[in-house]
Amino acid sequence: MLGKNVLITSGGCIEKWDQVRGHTNLAKGTIGKMMAEEALAKGANVTYLHGYFAEKPTIKEGQNLSLVPFEGIIDLQAKMKSIIASNRIDVVIMAAAGSDWIIDKVLGQNGEVLSQQGKMSSDNPPIIHFKKAPKVLKQIKEWDPNVVLVGFKLESNADKNLLIDKAKDRMATSKADLMIANFSDSLNTSQAEHCIINQKNEITECCSKEETAKTIIRFVDPFLKSK
Repeated sequence: MLGKNVLITSGGCIEKWDQVRGHTNLAKGTIGKMMAEEALAKGANVTYLHGYFAEKPTIKEGQNLSLVPFEGIIDLQAKMKSIIASNRIDVVIMAAAGSDWIIDKVLGQNGEVLSQQGKMSSDNPPIIHFKKAPKVLKQIKEWDPNVVLVGFKLESNADKNLLIDKAKDRMATSKADLMIANFSDSLNTSQAEHCIINQKNEITECCSKEETAKTIIRFVDPFLKSK
């Protein structure tokens, strides 16, 4: 991984209703931070695209880390596409928790369109209409088919076999090289189980975020040696 360029997205998106309010998710960027630190330790050049509340990697002397913030999923999409188009990126690890819905329009109680500039009055509770957000993961190989792509699939209230099946489907549609399946309880603890799936449908189980982060970076290495 020495000298390779790694793009890691981490943390949650925030979809703004106005300039001071918005909706987000519970992702804290812990595993993204850990993977960035592991890649940096192996000599990679890391671009760390992070949400508002994401944890940031600790950098040591001589390491090459670039921090780039993002807001919502559209902003994340645009910044990823720009970075991939303008730089030689060897690895993309899409660990950020993308939004499922973005704002379509914001209405007042009487159906009038409310401005999203400034701060909406707290005296007029808004009615917010959502629309489906773009799926960024499946676009990445369209931007650059040669990147090594790692994706994540999180589910809640699904049994392990169903989660793994959904992760395999996500891997197929995105053409990812590795897919990590995890349950929503991983948002609340560092000891959550993760399953790493490769294109041969081999599954490696990890019992913590730290183990998962180290294993992902270790599994990415052989892809880079063949590039």
